[in-house]
Amino acid sequence: MNAQELRDKTPDQLREDLANMKKEAFNLRFQQATGQLENTAQMRKARRNAARVKTILNQKAQAAAE
Repeated sequence: MNAQELRDKTPDQLREDLANMKKEAFNLRFQQATGQLENTAQMRKARRNAARVKTILNQKAQAAAE
């Protein structure tokens, strides 16, 4: 998911996406701990996607405060 797609979403949608991404990251960590994770690059993608959503949320909050 790219940043432009995220900017088009509402803050509520972004919070929902963030919750889903955190669940996905947790599941990936669990799979890695049990030795079931084959593609470890998924963990990095999950972390970066969550960070991207947080950044957009912070930008929207800052813009609303001004």
